[in-house]
Amino acid sequence: MDLVSASAAAPAAALNPLPDADWFDRYEMRLDDGDLSAGEAARLILANPPAWAGWLMRLRNGLVRLAGLRGVAMKAGDEAGGFPILEERPERCVLGFNDRHLDFRIVVDIRQSGTGTLLGVTTLVKRHNLIGRAYLAAVGPFHRLIVAASLRQLQPQGARPYRAAGSEGRG
Repeated sequence: MDLVSASAAAPAAALNPLPDADWFDRYEMRLDDGDLSAGEAARLILANPPAWAGWLMRLRNGLVRLAGLRGVAMKAGDEAGGFPILEERPERCVLGFNDRHLDFRIVVDIRQSGTGTLLGVTTLVKRHNLIGRAYLAAVGPFHRLIVAASLRQLQPQGARPYRAAGSEGRG
């Protein structure tokens, strides 16, 4: 797996599932397995998080339930990592849900380039209120760690996925 650069703007295709998103980030990495579909990649990434990420998700779920927000289980099935699959094609899988504090989508995409197969993971968020802004500010640093570590697990022998500088959306 080689590092690849990601543009500082979310691809237009990734923005379609949540057109009013006001925050996003994107990671990309080159895959050794060119036969992996986007849905398979989403399930591998989300259903098999690093052990420490599972602990953080359990802590997060306990805290958000106290605030009356939705919890998420890291598991496989018709969902990936507890997130409902909203759209699935070989080259793109969209997951996410809407909640009262924010809406979010995870877009996992696979595309061929002149240098091989690229896997991209874009997270899009539309914050509705102060709770959504506070929540994202609190989980943002952990989100970045979890996404990068989960992607590295796809090819543990390889280099780190690349996160575009400035890839976070508007305030």
